[in-house]
Amino acid sequence: MKKILTIITVGALMLAACDSTPKFRVEGTIEGAKDSILYFTQNTLDGVQRLDSVKLKADGTFSFEAKAPTEAPEFYALQIGMHVINFSVDSTENIAITAKLPTMEKDYTIEGNESSKKIKEINAMRQEVQERIIKFEKNEDMLPGDQRDSIEQALSTYKEQMKTGYIFTEPTSAAAYYAVCQSITDLGGTFMLFNPLTDRNDVRCYATVATAWDGAYHDAPRTQQLCNMAIKGMDNTATPQQKVIDVDESKVSETGIIDINLPDINSKLHSITELKGKVVLLDFTIYAAKESAERTRLLRSLYEEYHAQGFDIYQVSLDEDIHFWKFSCENLPWVCVHETDGTTTHIYNIVNLPTFFLVDRNNEIVVRSDFMEGTLEENIQRLL
Repeated sequence: MKKILTIITVGALMLAACDSTPKFRVEGTIEGAKDSILYFTQNTLDGVQRLDSVKLKADGTFSFEAKAPTEAPEFYALQIGMHVINFSVDSTENIAITAKLPTMEKDYTIEGNESSKKIKEINAMRQEVQERIIKFEKNEDMLPGDQRDSIEQALSTYKEQMKTGYIFTEPTSAAAYYAVCQSITDLGGTFMLFNPLTDRNDVRCYATVATAWDGAYHDAPRTQQLCNMAIKGMDNTATPQQKVIDVDESKVSETGIIDINLPDINSKLHSITELKGKVVLLDFTIYAAKESAERTRLLRSLYEEYHAQGFDIYQVSLDEDIHFWKFSCENLPWVCVHETDGTTTHIYNIVNLPTFFLVDRNNEIVVRSDFMEGTLEENIQRLL
């Protein structure tokens, strides 16, 4: 028996010795985290992948090892609950991180990768601008127009910081990729800070990083992602965002509602007639349109204000990029569906996007945006 165990042990050591896969190491200390589970994850193009985890002891020390990226820099995270430290790895470096709870995501030091230090700077600035935007959104003393102007100014200033400090300065870096691909979260949900599908200036940012990465990391999947976004953005922004659709007006009824039965992001069908008894905003839109983020924030505020009184939203997306639609609406609280063949827009005589209708509690259309008098909120209040 002892001989068998010896053979197994020797075999295991030989296998370990034969494993020549290049690896990187991340190690350090998380203070004040005794008995917490520390997760080590990789942020891939397909989502978050858990690589390892450890239950921290009183001294908070940890050490993880993983296969080193070979084609291009990759992105990883350490996470305890909602506390996350994001960092990048270029190759076989040793990353050293020290932090403490409950401010782990802010109060940490990182050594061994210069882009990771810049990612920390980006996260700190992003958190600050998100807090400012939410503060504006919650300020009931501000007029809606002033709120929008303040939010747009905050975002514009932040984008300039990203351009001059990270994107155009060193476009081949992981920090540049991280900056151009980041998202912002506010009360209306999550949206892309740089959206090349709708903004010609944002296309330039993506194209700059895509060109640099194509030269440095030609075969990497992330390079292909950047190039695809830049090329699609050039196509989208080279022509007007407005869509014009040939319609047969005889198919549009003057009153009442023609039922719609379309799939959401989970392929579940939703019928608008199921909302009978409520005042419904039937909205036809494109999430990739330039004004979409601001418009979504407005709809979110109306929904939160009047939903309890019987107001709801049935939103039909006509986006060509289904993945972008799913990403854009996954956190929205109302019914979000998608149409690909144009049947519904044909029936409802949709010429411009966005176009919306207000449907009363009897499932009858009473207002169309093209001919609406007064504000949207005033019309909702009247129908409620």
